[in-house]
Amino acid sequence: MAEDWDSGAALAAVKDEIAEAAREAGRDPGDVSLVAVSKVHDAERIRPALEAGHRLFGENRVQEAAGKWPVLREEFPDLVLHLIGPLQSNKTKQAVEVFDVIESVDRPKIARALAGEFERIGRSLPVFVQVNTGEEAQKAGVLPADVDAFIKDCTDNLGLDVKGLMCIPPVDEEPALHFKLLADMAERNGLSGLSMGMSADFRTAIALGATHVRVGTAIFGTRT
Repeated sequence: MAEDWDSGAALAAVKDEIAEAAREAGRDPGDVSLVAVSKVHDAERIRPALEAGHRLFGENRVQEAAGKWPVLREEFPDLVLHLIGPLQSNKTKQAVEVFDVIESVDRPKIARALAGEFERIGRSLPVFVQVNTGEEAQKAGVLPADVDAFIKDCTDNLGLDVKGLMCIPPVDEEPALHFKLLADMAERNGLSGLSMGMSADFRTAIALGATHVRVGTAIFGTRT
């Protein structure tokens, strides 16, 4: 990573592009939230974005987030941190302590673990259901055919506060097809949140209804 990388300036450029994409799609730019993906970047690289006023960030690993965000939260108490990577059931307690939103509810075991932890502490966090839209064997997520039943179980039986759906399209397929599939599943289940689109395809995701786009490298530079 270049030592003179300015994440504050890069953040502003990404926000401008998101706003432009939203206007082109006939949408209010304020309806699209930028999740700044700060994984593998240290507090020094993240701080300029916080000082520029950005407050919504995403991390992939519970342990890594626990090592850097509590200190930053003391200085910026209004920040909102999303877990966008896989959650292991034995990390549930720590995840609930560190994060504000869990985007990667990808299987019944995790849904049950979160419900149990929420009951134990007497409060719950908003969650997104991760959908494996490409039905890829190596990728986490609920299969499209199982989504409706899974959402119903999460809400009706486990009492989870499901806000929306999340996906990561296959790298070798047209992302628009997957974004449209996710949007259709969300609509029929009465969910308004759509976390979809990353650095290379967030304009397409916004055109198809994304409410959250996840962008990392364009803001924080190349990861090491």
